[in-house]
Amino acid sequence: MQNQSHFPTGHNSRECVIDTGLLKELRIDGAQREEHRGGAPTWLWGAVAGAVVLALAGGAAWWWTTGNKPVAVQTATVRANGQGPAAGAVLQATGYVTARRMATVSAQMTGTLTEVLIDEGFKVKKGQVLARLDDTGLRAGLAAAEAQVRTAEANLGQLRAQLAQAQADERRQAELAASGMTTRQSREQSATAVKTVSAQIEAAQRQIEAAQAQARQARVNFDYATVRAPFDGVVTARAAQVGEIISPLSAGGGFTRTGVGTIVDMDSLEVNVDVNEAYIAQVKPDMPCEAVLDAYPDWKIPAHVVAVIPSADRGKATVKVRVALEQKDDRLVPDMGVRVSFLAAKPKAETQPVPGVLVPPDAIRMEGGPEPAKGNAVIYTVADGKAQRRTVTLGGEVGKFRLVTQGVKSGETVIVSPPAELKDGSAVVNKE
Repeated sequence: MQNQSHFPTGHNSRECVIDTGLLKELRIDGAQREEHRGGAPTWLWGAVAGAVVLALAGGAAWWWTTGNKPVAVQTATVRANGQGPAAGAVLQATGYVTARRMATVSAQMTGTLTEVLIDEGFKVKKGQVLARLDDTGLRAGLAAAEAQVRTAEANLGQLRAQLAQAQADERRQAELAASGMTTRQSREQSATAVKTVSAQIEAAQRQIEAAQAQARQARVNFDYATVRAPFDGVVTARAAQVGEIISPLSAGGGFTRTGVGTIVDMDSLEVNVDVNEAYIAQVKPDMPCEAVLDAYPDWKIPAHVVAVIPSADRGKATVKVRVALEQKDDRLVPDMGVRVSFLAAKPKAETQPVPGVLVPPDAIRMEGGPEPAKGNAVIYTVADGKAQRRTVTLGGEVGKFRLVTQGVKSGETVIVSPPAELKDGSAVVNKE
């Protein structure tokens, strides 16, 4: 039987009957009370946390794939002001410094080296001794030849004494024949003796000449054991050592040297350049030029065309041109790379160029305003695969380039037309 409660209902004295079982069913459970009191259910909070983790992971992945990805850029190498083409240049070509007089010096005979008196970089004079070969046998041969000369000369002296005696006998026989005290035969015999000794003297003289010739030949062979410089120059290579065998001919299966060293006449240095055959008509003999060595880009060497070689290279479609250098010093070395500007007229003396480097205008980014005086000019250089932001000071325009007086050095690599996303320290890679 359900319990019932009676409550007064007011002044009307009516009673309200409430079933207590129904009240218990309306009571709220504690767990349900906590869920309603804390807001959203637990499963909902777990879903939200998972979504946040996924978003962070996606953002990290996007940053890794896009933020660390190298920026493709186009680069250029800056050069010092004054290194550009010469004013009035009608054509440019590249080539190398060559020597007109260069010799690999060797002995004129086969022998073993006993002395080598040169090394790379030595300056030598014409006739200076460079090396010596073993001359023991040659010295003995020379001594024998000189002894033959002395023997022939002694024989000649003996014959001359015999001639003097024969001539005296002939004079006495002539005196006796005049007084009738000797026979005609005796006089003829004395005259024949004079002629015989005279002939022997002449033969002795020829023997002396032959002996002297043999001595000279022995002297020449002996001198061949000494290697001398054929002209003034600088030793650029030493090819043999003491104890090695050298020969003017290649022999010995690669164990015989063919030279002692190489000498270059530095006064004979000139430039050989290859000019495209499409432009060779612009090059004439005695045409003024200006040469710039790759190793010394600030040194402008006046030059002129010596000759256009009448032969073309079929593979390269070029014609070789000889260019004479009008200034030379110790900086000039054979096989150096050189750039030659062919000029329409001989250049006049000019003042020194303004210090600085020439940069493509597209490499300059103006940040914070267009005024360069406020330090808003920025250039990005490349070092170790990363971009480096540089604040630079601008100068005037030099041809199609812009002069930069501070902030960048000659030879550095700059980024042309830097992308908007490029930042200091960004990884960069050259565009294909």
